[in-house]
Amino acid sequence: MISSPAARQPDATASADWSAVVEAVIEAHPTSTLESIRRLASASPADLAFAADRLAAALAEDRRLDDEVDRIAGAAALAQEAFENWTEDRVDRLLLDLATAFAIAAENLAAATVLETGLGNIADKAVKNRFASIGTYNALAGRAAQGTLSVDDHRKVTELASPAGVVFGIVPVTNPVCTAMFKTLISLKGRNALILSFHRNALGVGRLTADIIRGVLDAHGAPRHLVHLLVQRSSHRTTQKLMSHPKVSLILATGGAGLVKAAYSSGRPAIGVGPGNAPAWICADADLEGAAHAIVVSKAFDNGLICGSENHLVVDERVVDPFIDALERHGAAILTAEERDHFGREAVDRTGALRPDLVGRSASVIAAALGIARRLPPRLLIVRTTAADLGGFYAQEKLAPFLSLFTVSGEDEGLRLSRHLLAHGGAGHTAVIHTINRARVERFARTIPAARILVNSPAAQGCCGMTTGLDCSMTLGCGTFGGNSTTDNVTYRHLLNVKRIAYHLDGSSLHRQPREPTAGQ
Repeated sequence: MISSPAARQPDATASADWSAVVEAVIEAHPTSTLESIRRLASASPADLAFAADRLAAALAEDRRLDDEVDRIAGAAALAQEAFENWTEDRVDRLLLDLATAFAIAAENLAAATVLETGLGNIADKAVKNRFASIGTYNALAGRAAQGTLSVDDHRKVTELASPAGVVFGIVPVTNPVCTAMFKTLISLKGRNALILSFHRNALGVGRLTADIIRGVLDAHGAPRHLVHLLVQRSSHRTTQKLMSHPKVSLILATGGAGLVKAAYSSGRPAIGVGPGNAPAWICADADLEGAAHAIVVSKAFDNGLICGSENHLVVDERVVDPFIDALERHGAAILTAEERDHFGREAVDRTGALRPDLVGRSASVIAAALGIARRLPPRLLIVRTTAADLGGFYAQEKLAPFLSLFTVSGEDEGLRLSRHLLAHGGAGHTAVIHTINRARVERFARTIPAARILVNSPAAQGCCGMTTGLDCSMTLGCGTFGGNSTTDNVTYRHLLNVKRIAYHLDGSSLHRQPREPTAGQ
């Protein structure tokens, strides 16, 4: 029996505590809190008792998770302190053995990833795994990440490297193994500890990755908890708590928009990435055969799962017909008007996005599922689109080997449309131009809000440094264009604190007259 309010007046301290709790909850979730209070006000005693039991159980589980998170973060911090003074040679030898072990297991891990997630294909995931391991190692080996980084005798400034500390890395389901490999190598290069959180649909392959890392760390006598992988079913809530833990120094957020936003809202420093929706402008002077080959090789790679790959073709009307012929010669299927209508009805879900069961599938599988037939299995599906499609599905990012093709008249229209498409969910990521005119490239680069402007390159491979001189990276910043903190291809340098020793200069500059600007300033 529940006593009446008069029979159980709360004391002032209890009332103050309760008021503070209510205020905090209302501030965080005003709408849901109001609805919950309304329901509780009309609840029966049995319902209130049930709610109290559920709340007590949730609080007990929350305390257990808090203890677990404290243990993980504390162990990582201690491991980082023990690892911090390893020499460059010793760290590089550790990284070489990690990269080699990853590369040897690249195909098996790729097969396990496809089996578990259902996304992508084994051959291309194996290529990504080898690139993320050997390619990343080659970009790191011999580079200074400890002690003196540079000395400027003229300015009397010396730069020193210091680790960030404990790095928390979020691993996406689309590219789980290569992202984990990459973040492990760049974190350890900077003498950081690393906690990796795998997506719930890639926990199995996460455990396989953890076994490889653990074996190499043990062989080198590295601290036991230097790399910790969250591969348990409760890892989502653990992830949320770790992102705000005071012993976590930096978050590397690669994943969906929700997780990246949570990372930036955690109160800890974060480097996040954004989605891609790259336009590829095919100019009138483009090498059409080369452009067609690059686009098919790129967008078909791992079934379109790399977010920097092309999503739209912006083609000058003067070359659209021969360019379509070139695309077909390289294995693309251009959908007919009837097939386009059927695709729009059957491949798009109620939210206006590509059906989840078609994401990361090959073009031939998608075509078969939709009843689209060709003499040979297509490598890429392409829909011809118009300005009427700019607000809908065909203007969005597509994590599948499927592209929209827009026709434009002249350079100004090509630039405007490319900019519009990039702003439709991919601002700051990547844009592509196929031309031989350097002045046009420079105009495109000045106009387009993208961190990576690729010229005559397949975008999927070019954005991460496979086919370009960009830094080898599986974490690509979009800058303030896309709500991120950097436009860089993230690497070990972003996981360092750089100290600067600055000596007093002879002759104070405080009272000097300003210099006349010189050419180029």
